[in-house]
This record gives sequence, structure tokens and C-alpha cells, in this order.
Amino acid sequence: MTSITRRLGCLLGVLSLGTSLAHGEAISTINGEEVTILTGTKTEHSTTSIPTNLYQTYTTRITLGTTTGTESSIIASVSGNGTDVALTSASASETSSATLSYLTGTNSHSTSTSNATASSTESPKPVPTNTRPCNNYPEFCDRKYSNITEVGCHNSPFVRANSVAANQQLAVIDQLNDGVRFLQAQIQFTANDSVPHFCHTTCDLLDAGPITEWLTTVKDWVVAHPYDVVTILLGNGNYSTPDFYVPHIEKTGILRYVFTPPVIPMALDDWPTLSHMILTGQRVVMFMDYMANQTAYPWLLDQFSQMWETPFDPVDQNFPCVVQRPPDLPADQAKNRLYLMNHNLNGEANLLGNALSVPDLSRINVTNAAEGFGSLGLAANNCRSDWGRAPNVLNVDYYNMGEYPGSVFEAAAKVNNVTYNRKCCGEEASSADRIEAMLKVPLTLGLMWAAFWTLV
Repeated sequence: MTSITRRLGCLLGVLSLGTSLAHGEAISTINGEEVTILTGTKTEHSTTSIPTNLYQTYTTRITLGTTTGTESSIIASVSGNGTDVALTSASASETSSATLSYLTGTNSHSTSTSNATASSTESPKPVPTNTRPCNNYPEFCDRKYSNITEVGCHNSPFVRANSVAANQQLAVIDQLNDGVRFLQAQIQFTANDSVPHFCHTTCDLLDAGPITEWLTTVKDWVVAHPYDVVTILLGNGNYSTPDFYVPHIEKTGILRYVFTPPVIPMALDDWPTLSHMILTGQRVVMFMDYMANQTAYPWLLDQFSQMWETPFDPVDQNFPCVVQRPPDLPADQAKNRLYLMNHNLNGEANLLGNALSVPDLSRINVTNAAEGFGSLGLAANNCRSDWGRAPNVLNVDYYNMGEYPGSVFEAAAKVNNVTYNRKCCGEEASSADRIEAMLKVPLTLGLMWAAFWTLV
């Protein structure tokens, strides 16, 4: 074993405390504790694994013969920051009046005074748990889905303490509660289970469990938050046809809330406003990166014919805002699609024969900052300058870390021209716990990275 291999094995052993692996394990002791040691070799960053023959193109647009739905009877009344908010199917506005309007799409309209007495043409509806409409910003209600920038969690399900294969520290409920509205996850099939799992590159490295469990959790959150729109991007790690996944997705009940587009592919102006999606109950937008078949499953949107990405697993702190996927996309077509900005700085290692991108947590406070060189905020502004519009998704690792808790949401708010003033991150954790986590993880892993590269 070379000295580089020994150093990397030791590094990954410390990072992999608590991680269960199927192969390539060796149990050793570090500072009196048993840990899993992985052996591997340092590899250079490569993009040779990007498929080149799986990108769908359309010479003409296909009309599905569907609409975005009829207005539902959902009550869209909220109150936030002491200011009443009225949501209609067309717009949302804030008023300091003592009267709060309850709008139920096109079905009915009732009025309540400040003492909470009301007259209504409908029976009472359940009270939602969220208090501000349209993804926490009433200003978004008037905007098209394609004209909003959201924070996204790269590899949302991959949460495991001190694991080299993890990409997030807080679970999906915390992610959603804190304001994340774009969730990305990679699907793999395990050797001994008929249900697909969310796994990082291979289920031997990190298995986050069956997709049905995570999707059910997201669906339950969506049910409890009827004024929010959530987007899910499924990474088809096996390049399987969607009929392998659809029965499992259907079992979760999430299709009750899924958005079905009127045309394929969707251009920027084809997208409805957030208020329309909310009032029609189509509040979950679901993409698949490869092998989507919208003729059979129109609700499972093909990503790359409707959304392009900047370089994934980036290793350059300049974060160039160029199209990587789909390859060779003409600029005029790119300007008429959604786009995702990958902003998760990585190193790369080879583990168990698999190339694995490792989040560079030694610089996470800079990467997830709202401003400055290498920051999320600067990269978003650069993209806006390059393309004439801001990214639709700021895709990050460890969203709860940064210049300060919530700095990723501050960066998104700035390009959205709104004000971010929410608490972050992790409702269940105390302030002291969050501060300790913010300091401990980047410091520890940063020192490990520094030591490794110095020794090499």
C-alpha cells in the first residue's frame, strides 16, 4: 500500500464513523475507537462518466391535451409578520387593513374581520401549518414558476453524521421547514431488494433507504403545507426505464399533488404562476434526469429538454456558468429553459472502485456565503449577468452551513429581489447545538483535508 493510499484510507476512516459498508472494510482503532477504514487512491476530476446518448430532443412541441387544472377549494388565507395577506388565483397582495379576505379559487369568497368572525359559503377547511404563501414569499405568487430562484439540496436524502458519502447534515423535513424547495436525489437498485433505494453512486457506500420512505415523508410535508410548491429531481443512477420506478412512486400518494404540464417540452413562458399551481393543487414538480418518458408518464418531466445544468461536482471556485448538460446546447435554446446552478465544491476520491465526489467542507463557509469570491451569491449574480436571468436552482451541499446560518437563503433572496428574515437552520436543534455543528464539522474535516494534501 502506498503512502498516499494509507493517508487516504485513514482520512476516509475518520470520516466514515457510523457508516455501514458491504465491501472493502477493515476495522481498526483510532484514538481508542473502532472505525471503518476504506482504502482507495487519489484520482483527478473527470467528466467521462457523463452520458452522451441519453439526451432527448424535440423538433416540435407536443400538446398533451391537458390543462394545469381547475381551481380547487383550498382556502388561501394567511397572515405573516403582522400583515394580512390575500391570495387569489391571479395574484397576492399585502394590506394593513383589519379585514382578511378568504379566497377559495373560483368557487367562493368569504370575508373575516379582525375579531375572527366570518361568513362563508363553504364549510370550514383545515388550517394549514405554514403562515405565508408561495414558498415563504407572497411576492412569488404573481411570478411564474420559471421566474423564481430556489435553494436546492444536492443529494437531499444523503444524511449521515461524519460520513464521507453524505451531502447534507439535516434531514428532509428540516430542509423543507428551513425553506429548501428543490430536492435532488439519486436512485439505485440494491442487490437484495425489489424496491429502488436512494444511494450515493452505489448502495455499498451510502444507502438512504427505499425511495418510498423519503417520498412519503416529502408528501406528508406537502399535505401539511398547502401554499408551497416543491420540486423533486430524481437522478436515474441505473438508467432504468421509468416503469421500474413509477409503481413505487405511486404507492407514496405523492401523485395526488403532482404537476402535469400542458405541453412538452415546457419553455419559460409556458410555466404557470405559483398561485395558480397552489390553487389547482398541482404543487409537486417532478423531474427525472435520464430516460423519462413523458408520453407514458407526462408528470415525470424529462429534465434536460426543459432544464440545463452548470458543471456538476464542481472543483473550480470560480464556478463558471456554462452549460454542461445537455452537451452542445445552443445558447438561444438555453435561454428559453430553466437552469440549475451546481454550487457544491468538491474533491474526488476513488472508493471501492467507484469515483466519489467528496464535499470540500474546509471551504463550505465561503462556498455557501451570500457574497465574496467563491460564494453562492457571487456565482448566482455571475450567472444572471451571463444569461440575462438568475438561475432557477442554487444546488448546494450542507445548506445549513455557510457564512452564517441561512446565508444560502440570503443569496437566493437577493437574486429574487426579496428580503430574507427567517430563522435557520433545523427547528429541532437548539441555537447552541447549531453553532457547535457549524463550527465542528467544517473545522474537523478542513484540518483533515489540509493534512492530506500537505502530506501528498
